[in-house]
Amino acid sequence: MKFTRTLLASALVVALAACSNPSDNAQDAQQSAADAQQAAQQAQQAANQSQNAAADQAASQAQQSANQAAAAAGQATNAAGNAMQANGQAADQAADAAKQAADNAAASADQAKDNADAAKDAAKNAANSSSSGH
Repeated sequence: MKFTRTLLASALVVALAACSNPSDNAQDAQQSAADAQQAAQQAQQAANQSQNAAADQAASQAQQSANQAAAAAGQATNAAGNAMQANGQAADQAADAAKQAADNAAASADQAKDNADAAKDAAKNAANSSSSGH
């Protein structure tokens, strides 16, 4: 009886470990998407304040990157769900898909942040050039 309980406990720990990693990847992807959306909103605010074409373009690119991050987060969530329902090689493939989608979301979030920074810089440059009398 004690052996059976130990075996069941071990199986539960292994099952939870198998499920937690894809789930963590999905959570990471969702956080990346949220970060990307926040960066895109900041870029849009900077563009609105500056009314500058370069800032508008960078803000638009930031929003596109944020949308890509959100799509990747959705893919990571789906893959994590698949990984938790599957077993063996299928679970491994789904977990890998969740990891890849999370990586894609993080990359898109980084791009959104870069685009947001570009929008802020363009807005700042526009403000500087207009205040200097040009």
